[in-house]
Amino acid sequence: MAVSFRSSGDPPFRNGAEPSIARPDAETRRHGPAVLQILPRLDQGGVERGTVEVAAALTEAGWRAVVASAGGRLVHEIERVGGRHVTLPLASKNPAIIMANVQRLVSVIVREDIDIVHARSRAPAWSAMLAARRTSRHFVTTFHGAYSARSALKRRYNSVMARGERVIAISRFIAVHAAERYAIAPDRIRVIERGVDLDLFNPDRVAAPRIIQLAKAWRLDDGKPVVMMPARVTELKGHLVLVDALARLGRQDLHCLFIGAGRGGYRKVVERRIAERGLTGVCRFIDHCADMPAAYMLADVVVSASIRPEGFGRVIAEGLAMGRPVIATDHGGAGEVVEHCVTGWLVPPGDAQALALTLREALALDPGQRHALADRAIAAIGGRFSRALMTRRTIAVYEEVLGHGP
Repeated sequence: MAVSFRSSGDPPFRNGAEPSIARPDAETRRHGPAVLQILPRLDQGGVERGTVEVAAALTEAGWRAVVASAGGRLVHEIERVGGRHVTLPLASKNPAIIMANVQRLVSVIVREDIDIVHARSRAPAWSAMLAARRTSRHFVTTFHGAYSARSALKRRYNSVMARGERVIAISRFIAVHAAERYAIAPDRIRVIERGVDLDLFNPDRVAAPRIIQLAKAWRLDDGKPVVMMPARVTELKGHLVLVDALARLGRQDLHCLFIGAGRGGYRKVVERRIAERGLTGVCRFIDHCADMPAAYMLADVVVSASIRPEGFGRVIAEGLAMGRPVIATDHGGAGEVVEHCVTGWLVPPGDAQALALTLREALALDPGQRHALADRAIAAIGGRFSRALMTRRTIAVYEEVLGHGP
């Protein structure tokens, strides 16, 4: 289906018909529009990092940035960039807590004199939408994934992300999915890809001691190539596909680093597969890395092997921004980030043999080929997927619903 997503929309409107709650009068109103971003928690992750980045851009532009979540490691980042954090039980999917959160958010909206409520996840989005209606504030959502909907109830649960005045999609893949699955009019959808912090993810700004420190901490042998998979240890990320690809590659003279925390028993499943394939001396798990730019500099190849389509793939963009050879699966938003055989490689999802062959090709690049690939990748990310572009486009959506934009 060919879908055209307009960059400008209809005049802003208010959601719902519930009585509005009055704003403070003009004399007491604080300066600058205010945006309340709402998400479950502020731990590490693409959604969380994007929330912090938008908060920073808002304060730099003279707006007021408020974030509501259940807390987490990135709360101090919100405060550091000049935003305000409000701790509420927004990570809960309990219907009673979701409904109780409505009044909690109404109180926040009134106290902070919020203009726009921006929901970034489904469970808190229900509370956010109802609170926005009760206070007659604008409601915006970000569609982060192709949410599964195996029942009518789950489809309704997901549908809250389609109810914003503007629905931000993190890739064209997600925009098409949202338009088709939830009948969102294309003129309400705005495609804003995730952005990479090009000051942070810049190979020229990573000092050698940082790289050496990580290499020592991880006990990496000099001269051995490093295959890196930065991803949470969950089934959809495709760890087993990479293990099987390494077995087909048939090399023991390399390191494979799985960087990311795991949940449940899946990590044990992966560890068993590693042992069965005779790769115990090759593969290792690193639960957390505080210096990912330096980690990428250690990688000879970065792999994203997701077996289900992902909305965008921040790891892919970060790896390319660092000039690393990147292999990703050819579905979801990955094909919008990687240009096959130009900036990296795309392989069929779940195809260990294709991944093995591509790993062999990537590891065989000579220095000149690696340098040329890096130049193309860095230029592509800088032109299309920077943090500055992402935050500028997000603020343009806010201006649009406030009636300041097109």
